[in-house]
Amino acid sequence: MESAAPEIDAEYRQVREEVGQVTLDRSWIEVTGPDSAEYLQSQVTNEVEALEVGRSTYAALLDRKGRIQADMRVTRTEADRFLIDCEPSAADRLASHLDGYRIGRDVEVDPIEREALALLGPATVTLTDAPRGGEGATGTMRLGGHECLAIATDRGVDLVVPEDGLAEVVSELDGLGVQKVSPEAAEILRVEAGRPRLGREIGTQTMPAEAGIVERAVSFEKGCYIGQEPVARLHYKGRPNRFLRGLRFAEEVQTGTELTDGERELGKVASVVLSPAEGWIGLAVVRKEASPGDLVEASTDGGPVRTEVVDLPFPAAVEDLP
Repeated sequence: MESAAPEIDAEYRQVREEVGQVTLDRSWIEVTGPDSAEYLQSQVTNEVEALEVGRSTYAALLDRKGRIQADMRVTRTEADRFLIDCEPSAADRLASHLDGYRIGRDVEVDPIEREALALLGPATVTLTDAPRGGEGATGTMRLGGHECLAIATDRGVDLVVPEDGLAEVVSELDGLGVQKVSPEAAEILRVEAGRPRLGREIGTQTMPAEAGIVERAVSFEKGCYIGQEPVARLHYKGRPNRFLRGLRFAEEVQTGTELTDGERELGKVASVVLSPAEGWIGLAVVRKEASPGDLVEASTDGGPVRTEVVDLPFPAAVEDLP
């Protein structure tokens, strides 16, 4: 198995065995007002109105055909105040939608400036005063003279830092021994865990079931929201034509590479990483004919590359390093 670069290998072990810090690129929107909970409940896929203060949830904004236009984390910071963070590529679309549909409701929608970083690794909760309570739990951490919102994730904690406070927070974390790691190391963890990302596995034509986010992002108990009917119909009466799958490559391939089974086109590689534990692996949304255990081909300029379709998450995401 091909080895990762020494620095990436060291960073990978840091975030798998201890804790590392990496800056996040996110956009932020505040939704406030007496009608904010009811309003968001009618717009996004997950339960928001019953969300307790101090909890976060993952959700999506859909179009009327049930296709994902943005995915986001919604945090209820006060009874009538919600903090939303999303990929920068979706920020304008999400803010415009939320602002445009609020007519007749006592709601304000305001893009705001925040900075953020992720603490990744099992030592996060022992080295820092991280929130307990599982993914979505929140708390506060005072670092570098700033009060930071801490949100528990599947891999550690995200810190939401007041504007212009990131340098001081990073400096204090350095003093605590939390080493900086690269976005590339964090990306390996994301791919191993099988977490899709907007602009990679998720596009504006992708439905939640195809992206594998139904369990995390969709409530079937709440009231109506935009795109609910096609999502519910597919869940209860149908089966997606495409699924998010893991891929294990015999050698390096590039994102965008076509996946084929004989003459049949299955999809395109969305993400590729060289995992120190797994080798060359990736993610793609592929046709339903490509099931875990199947061998397919990645069509590169140098010829077809043997590719195994695997279930998610990859074993490395749930196993200890040797």
